[in-house]
Amino acid sequence: MKKVEKGFVPEFTTKDEILKFRNRLYVPNNSRLRKELLKESHDSMLTTHSGSTKMYWDLKSHFWWSGMKRDIADFMARCLTCQKVKAEDQKPGGLLQPLPIPVWKWDHITMDFVIGMPRTQRHHDAIWVIVDRLSKSAHFLVIKTTFNAEQLTDLYIREIVRLHGIPLSIISDRDTKFASRFCKASKLQWEPKSISV
Repeated sequence: MKKVEKGFVPEFTTKDEILKFRNRLYVPNNSRLRKELLKESHDSMLTTHSGSTKMYWDLKSHFWWSGMKRDIADFMARCLTCQKVKAEDQKPGGLLQPLPIPVWKWDHITMDFVIGMPRTQRHHDAIWVIVDRLSKSAHFLVIKTTFNAEQLTDLYIREIVRLHGIPLSIISDRDTKFASRFCKASKLQWEPKSISV
């Protein structure tokens, strides 16, 4: 305390025998006092279980102690309501937009990959599932997970385009990079839609 009064520790100041750290009230190393302060801040009628980060910033504006953030996180981890209520800080997604019902079969298809299958004698370890959205008929093509976009495109043209023609849209949960490489590798003049799910 004498070092603080003499100015050896510039972050700490005293005024009217109250110790402050950067103009915030210093809370001494008293676990009962800190727990009571956390409980008072958390259980107030004005709080809404908004999470440890919000509680930390609210308390930080008035109080300080060493390990404050960790103590708040531990306290919040014990609150059942805070664990159940996960505060969303993202903009709402909006209304769902259903896909239009196809008019003709094999005009609109979906594709997905089933990976992690047992390896066959020819080293195939995945299945490429291509489904017609209207009739729900499907093709199951055995592939290797090491296939690149060009190899997948060749297989697609050989097995799907040969039988059903070029679709108007393709819905896939693959990323846009895969859709771009798939279109470029196909060398066809069509742009399938890729909708990430």
